[in-house]
Amino acid sequence: MTTLTKRNRRAEAPVESWSTAEQREDRRDVNFDKEDEDTDSKSLRLTLMEEILLLGLKDKEGYTSFWNDSISSGLRGCILVELTLRGRIHLEPQHSRKRKLLDRKVLFKSAAPTGDVLLDEALKHIKNTEPAESVSSWIDLLTGETWNPLKLNFQIRNVRERLAKNLVEKGVLTTEKQNFLLFDMTTHPLTDSNEKERLVQRLQDSLLDRWTNDSRRMSNRTLALIVLAHSSDVLENALSSLPDDRYEIASSRSRGLLEADPDQESAKVTTPAEEMIWAVLAAFNKS
Repeated sequence: MTTLTKRNRRAEAPVESWSTAEQREDRRDVNFDKEDEDTDSKSLRLTLMEEILLLGLKDKEGYTSFWNDSISSGLRGCILVELTLRGRIHLEPQHSRKRKLLDRKVLFKSAAPTGDVLLDEALKHIKNTEPAESVSSWIDLLTGETWNPLKLNFQIRNVRERLAKNLVEKGVLTTEKQNFLLFDMTTHPLTDSNEKERLVQRLQDSLLDRWTNDSRRMSNRTLALIVLAHSSDVLENALSSLPDDRYEIASSRSRGLLEADPDQESAKVTTPAEEMIWAVLAAFNKS
């Protein structure tokens, strides 16, 4: 995974009851974050998986970089965060005995359909799995990276192609065939450049004009987008168009955020989604 250049840091949070925190999270994240709604009122509502794939796709060629070996597992991290944002799963509570994020299990919360086939497929696996698995384990299992033949059925297959078809249905991509000497490949070039430009602009703004030194003041979806873009090795794609001086600022701030200790940061947060975001970062930092 490539990394950006430079650094920065963080702050403190008030403590509130978990049920109150969940209510606050619902207000903040139901129908997506209000902050994002204000900036993206003209944009489609894309899932985190679709946004990350869109950042990773080459606009004209319609496929992701052959050198990017992080996006596959990154998209599975997106699934866990999206399910938590929608109130379907959460991390097991941190009891008085301190436990690291990566030791805590992913717990099923609600079987209500999400309306997204990929999310519902993953949710069914999580619901039916005993004993519960950790975030790192689920990323590996959903990616198909397991030596246990009894758990190979947890792999969610053809994720990129299925997400690309969703984006075709939403009018963002189109479908073409390209010949690569020995084989033909289905590609999905960009057709709605405005949608991708809005996404890139939102990510850039979160690190520049709308930057806050306290990650807890970011909307959950914005924090998730930065963390997951980094974990999927596509954050550089969103920042490369910036002038040199603004690129240096944005990459310094993103690095400061991403180099924070996930266990320390999660100890300050107040919602299940924030915990899951930091747990996913911890999982990718470990790998």
